[in-house]
Amino acid sequence: MSDVPDLSSDEENFDDDDWQEMETSNTTVTCLFCTNFFTSIEEGLSHCETEHNFALNKLKLKFNMDCYSYIKLINYIKSHKPNPDFIVNATMPLWDDEKYLKPVENDDWLMFDFESLSDKCNSPKTYHANVENGLVTLSQTHFIELQKTIQTLTGQLKENQAHLQMAKEDINKMQESMKTLVDGGITNTNGEGKNIVNCVSKLPLEDDEGYFSTYAHFGIHYEMLSDKVRTESYRDAILNNKEIIKNKVVLDLGCGTGILSMLCATAGARKVYALDQSQIIYHAIDIIRENNLQHIIKTVKGRVENTKLDEKVDIIVSEWMGYFLLFEGMLDSVIYARDNYLKPGGLLLPNKCNISLVANGDIETHTKLIDYWSDVYGYKMNCMKSEVVREANIDIVGSKHIISEPCIVKEIDINTCTTDVMDFSSEFKLTISRTGTFTSLVGYFDTFFDLPNPVSFSTGPDKTPTHWKQTVFYFKDCRDVNQGDIIQGTIICSRQKTDVRALSVQINIFGKTHKYILS
Repeated sequence: MSDVPDLSSDEENFDDDDWQEMETSNTTVTCLFCTNFFTSIEEGLSHCETEHNFALNKLKLKFNMDCYSYIKLINYIKSHKPNPDFIVNATMPLWDDEKYLKPVENDDWLMFDFESLSDKCNSPKTYHANVENGLVTLSQTHFIELQKTIQTLTGQLKENQAHLQMAKEDINKMQESMKTLVDGGITNTNGEGKNIVNCVSKLPLEDDEGYFSTYAHFGIHYEMLSDKVRTESYRDAILNNKEIIKNKVVLDLGCGTGILSMLCATAGARKVYALDQSQIIYHAIDIIRENNLQHIIKTVKGRVENTKLDEKVDIIVSEWMGYFLLFEGMLDSVIYARDNYLKPGGLLLPNKCNISLVANGDIETHTKLIDYWSDVYGYKMNCMKSEVVREANIDIVGSKHIISEPCIVKEIDINTCTTDVMDFSSEFKLTISRTGTFTSLVGYFDTFFDLPNPVSFSTGPDKTPTHWKQTVFYFKDCRDVNQGDIIQGTIICSRQKTDVRALSVQINIFGKTHKYILS
């Protein structure tokens, strides 16, 4: 074993002269921000400071950078080629992401001894602060710590202000609701005491804030973005059809975090309006800036029905679909934008959808949700069954439980549909594919991007699950069926009179009428 060289001692035995020779031979350094060449990093740094106002030592102090942060910075610059002012004026290290540790290319900048910058900053620096009785002298370390504290407090203040604004909006909404109750409601032409609104554009914005507040939370955006079926379908529709987006003006309606806006910008759009009424728009602004796309994407906070755009657009892209496709009524806003802001012959993405029903034979889940109330710790609670059944259930239904062929009950062309689209009636026929117990109807939707390179996706139980899952309409009493049976029925879907974004669904089957709500 004594003949095996001790590799751990290589660093100690390495000749410093050899290292210096390797480091300095044949060095040609290109400026980080222009095409000038230099014979050393030091010359390049001096040039960056005098010509581009980019002082690396000041940046190091500002963000308390170490050598790893320096490597990330270099790779960030090489990846995004930002304007130096964009970095110098940043309030946070835009390059603080582990992905920037991976070198973009072999570059002499990455070989620079970043810690050597401290040699130029070793002379004690002091800073002066005005106080009531004169000046206070702060050490450099103390000054840096104060800067960090200020940045932390600024971030907390911004977050608290956002929460305060949301709380204020909730209070205003509760006050309006209480006023309506006290005043006895707004009497419509039928004298019923409630103002019936038949589309979102007729709903006062202050009465609609509750809907948008649900999209102010990060969890729902994580759920949507991590839904690969959803997000990758939009990505493929946009990036695989760049020729129809290049140099076009796009409206991203309900932009959320701005992912679709950025995809359109990447595809070559000349301008993108990213519009959203929820508080998430403020984070979308930061995200767009972080990706250096603010010169293409213009963020707009507002509900489209209450907003004036600078111009008409060539394309409207929107992820508007809700549970059972139509829940939340966001298609109303797409229709409004189409009729008011889309140029003649403009494009809608997506442009077609349909709704389907299929029979479910999951006895175990039916027993768990409905039969459970027959014996609850020895007590009967059968009266609860009707209420439980009345609420449509949002769940993932296993394909193994499907016992019929599907039937399309509604087809929607978004180019021509009206806000009456939420009100429809359709007969359906289900061919039973295997003998079993019919416990519920399952509703789902398919979405289509009719483009030169078409894209589509389905939320059906036989496909990869999405965040929309499926909508399950349970029966209080199950029905045995045999393979080959044809089950006929009618579905009647309508907008709830007291909630413009909610749905009422009536299903007539087996000689009975079943009523459900999605709210």
